[in-house]
Amino acid sequence: MDEKEIKSLFEKEEDACNVLEKSRKRIDEIDNDLVNLISERTSLAKDIVSAKVFLGMEIYDKSREDEIHAKVSRLAQEKNMDDEVLSDIMNMLTILSKNKQKEILEE
Repeated sequence: MDEKEIKSLFEKEEDACNVLEKSRKRIDEIDNDLVNLISERTSLAKDIVSAKVFLGMEIYDKSREDEIHAKVSRLAQEKNMDDEVLSDIMNMLTILSKNKQKEILEE
């Protein structure tokens, strides 16, 4: 889509400003939801580390991380999203989880 086509989406400046404001408000709501979901995901670390200790497993589970990355790659393709960026996000989430598990073990 070129600049001319983009500009043709709006009849007047006020329309573009309204769309921008509404979209930014929704992004803020989504960001709040994302932080809440990440917090919920990380809070599962206690259950996970307890089960791993009982089962004699290591904190790092390469097969599980590979499984997560394969799932995210498939979802990225389905949603036409950047696979590499989503993989980086999942890496960060797994680091959060592993750090929380280590913290729990050190208590």
